[in-house]
Amino acid sequence: MSQVSAKRRWLSSERIAQAVLRELGFEVLEVRKKIVLNGVEVGEADAVVRDQSGEVYAVEVKAGRLDVGGVRQAYVNAVLLGVKPMVVCKGFADDAAAELAEKLGVRVLQLSDVFLVESEELYVVVKEVVEEALVEYFELFYGFEPQLKPEHYSILEAIYRSSTLEEAAERLGMSADELAKKLGELRKQGILPKWADKYATIRRVARLLIQKQSITSALEDLRRLSESVRRLGEEVKKLEESIRAVSAQVGGLSLALSKLEPRQ
Repeated sequence: MSQVSAKRRWLSSERIAQAVLRELGFEVLEVRKKIVLNGVEVGEADAVVRDQSGEVYAVEVKAGRLDVGGVRQAYVNAVLLGVKPMVVCKGFADDAAAELAEKLGVRVLQLSDVFLVESEELYVVVKEVVEEALVEYFELFYGFEPQLKPEHYSILEAIYRSSTLEEAAERLGMSADELAKKLGELRKQGILPKWADKYATIRRVARLLIQKQSITSALEDLRRLSESVRRLGEEVKKLEESIRAVSAQVGGLSLALSKLEPRQ
């Protein structure tokens, strides 16, 4: 699976953290606040925020969990800026980090993994899942050649037209358990792919196979029609040749008859 760079991951977490802080009532005063001592830049706070009571915090954003080093960094930056320390993260890396944060008065805002899943990484994951699904369905449509018998087609048709297994079983005049067993047999026979294990997926596969069967039948009808047209063209060509031959014979006969006519 593709990996997202650490920098992109952190930037995404930073944006998400700022949005969450605003939702919680914090006012974001500055982002990426430079920490300068005697004209020398010695650090940077990810954000400076103010809560509803007027307290100002220097915020550190961690894409992962907070360790002891992160607690120290947040505390030192806040002291240098003359404000209180805060960290937004997915939780503590260990008990030592939690104990130190409590001792130093570092306020820790713990967000679930859902909140700090970076958008780029989420995009990569979703993209790869979609691509894998598309590959499976394209392979099913273009490379999968099951030998469908009438009984197979009737089962697939019932599933395609039914939103539940029970509804499909009722269409076929059997119980849901009987239909489930039939589907297992279709999977063993290679009619259904092994990855089609849920009814919604089986229904999509059934629809695809039915459409493929319809397209295949239409193409076969078109092929037969094309063959019939080709043969008809050959017959027409032969007929034209026969007509030309007869015309030549008639022309020769007319010439012969004209020679036999008595001269006046």
